[in-house]
Amino acid sequence: MGRKRRKGSLGMQWFTTGVSTTLVLVLLGLVCFFVLFARGLSDSVKENLTVTALLVDEAGGGEIARLRAEWSGKPCVCGIGYVSKEQALREAAEAMGSDPSEFLGANPFRASLELRMDAAYANTDSLVRVVDDLKRNPLVEDVVYEKDLVDAVNANLRNISYVLLALAALLVLVSFALIAGTVRLGVYSGRLVIRTMKLAGAGWGFIRRPFMARGFRLGLVSGVAADCLLAAGAYALLRYDPSLAAYIRPDMLAGVGAAVLVAGLLLTLGCTYFCVGKYLRMKAGDLY
Repeated sequence: MGRKRRKGSLGMQWFTTGVSTTLVLVLLGLVCFFVLFARGLSDSVKENLTVTALLVDEAGGGEIARLRAEWSGKPCVCGIGYVSKEQALREAAEAMGSDPSEFLGANPFRASLELRMDAAYANTDSLVRVVDDLKRNPLVEDVVYEKDLVDAVNANLRNISYVLLALAALLVLVSFALIAGTVRLGVYSGRLVIRTMKLAGAGWGFIRRPFMARGFRLGLVSGVAADCLLAAGAYALLRYDPSLAAYIRPDMLAGVGAAVLVAGLLLTLGCTYFCVGKYLRMKAGDLY
């Protein structure tokens, strides 16, 4: 009867440890998710920054098409659009509520190519080189882009990234401390078994083996449970706002799930290894 009670108590203790580990891994997964989500969002913001190449009036349709094809194949450009003089005039008339050509006597706008930059090139240094390359083309009269906006966007996104990375590092340390505490309680219940095995002449590796196996199962089950909770949360978020599918991609979710699972295994195995080692080095009198 006493043995059944001890087994039930031990099982409940490891169940509590598993629940605690799962919740910690969920928090860790959320931080990883928001770091990747912020990165995807920042890339989307950067790719909406455009460089406008104003074309000379003498540029023919064939020349413009060749210029557009040339820049479409460059790695720094993720998209390129053409705005004719007539389209620019219509857009200006809609915005101003009047047609500028009526009192100017001619269309004051120029045809242009609008280049959407790849996120990796949406910074001041890269844009300066892009502008210089464009200006060397005889079809391009001038190149304009919002330099202050680019600098502000990059500075803000960089600060947000630093905050998220610092939060992730802090949470990893807190996670290790919390999981170490819960695993230590589970190992503590087996301290007398460790002492008995030492007296029987068992090696430290042999003594550690069952505890490491239990730690592996704990990390695996907790990691899978945390992944299921995170997947359910992502599914609910996408059901609430389907437009987020542009940022919450399957590869991102797979990366977060793999990171959570690996983190769960490493944390539980590492904590179990060090906790068992503590009781292996402990003297008999300190066990009680």
